Amino acid sequence: MAAGGVPRVAGPGGVASGPRLSAADAGRGQASGGSASGGSASGGSGAGAPGEASAAIRLDKWLFHARFAKSRGVAAKLVDQTGVRVNGARASKPAQSVRPGDVLTFALGTTVRVVRVLAPGTRRGPAPEARTLYEDLAPPPDRSAPPDPAEAAVAPPAPRDRGAGRPTGAERRALDRLRGRDDG
Repeated sequence: MAAGGVPRVAGPGGVASGPRLSAADAGRGQASGGSASGGSASGGSGAGAPGEASAAIRLDKWLFHARFAKSRGVAAKLVDQTGVRVNGARASKPAQSVRPGDVLTFALGTTVRVVRVLAPGTRRGPAPEARTLYEDLAPPPDRSAPPDPAEAAVAPPAPRDRGAGRPTGAERRALDRLRGRDDG
């Protein structure tokens, strides 16, 4: 029995739970039969707040929640293969923790994204919700400048000799007129 005549109950792992709060002491935050500090068992000042444990999140999970990757697997590959940097240092694994305030740098397609983590996120929500998880630090692309020809990856159409291969629409209509089929 614990002090004050309250039996101590064994919790998970066979460890007895701490002192219980009486109804009168519960409002004041004091444990019956224990110290009057009302702090945690370690004597801390509440540093282990409930929301604090959820402030860190896996890097691949955050990339998925912030909609930078279509799945957790794609996010993990992004970390492993392209090399995501967290505060300037390359992330060693997809399970690395990120917290609000961390700056992530990574290549996504042909652009380099630089974002500051604002919140860990709890789910993969719609795009407007995902944009609240980060602040984009990369300057927006200048749309008024002419596009760089090196970035234009569109190849010109291949040259085609007249009459070679499958006819174009105009050639097909000309052939139909020549054959006397005028289907209109």
